[in-house]
Amino acid sequence: MIDKEELCKKIIALYPDIGECGIDINVEFDKHQNTWVVNLKKDRHELKTFLEDGDAENCMEGKQCVGLGIEIAQLRANIERMPAR
Repeated sequence: MIDKEELCKKIIALYPDIGECGIDINVEFDKHQNTWVVNLKKDRHELKTFLEDGDAENCMEGKQCVGLGIEIAQLRANIERMPAR
């Protein structure tokens, strides 16, 4: 089984601009859905996405997390569209 802290660190290694584990990114395994729940947060924006166990294994092996990369790009786009305050 994948360790959630290791998965969190690996995601940050692949996408270093998203922040810190437990602050800007939180990773939990949902036993009922048999999937990893990845919560991303930046400023006032939050996004929840799901990472299938096989995709999480690919991340841990150093392969890019494609689905997660798309979600992170979407979060970035949402933040960039918001007016500065």
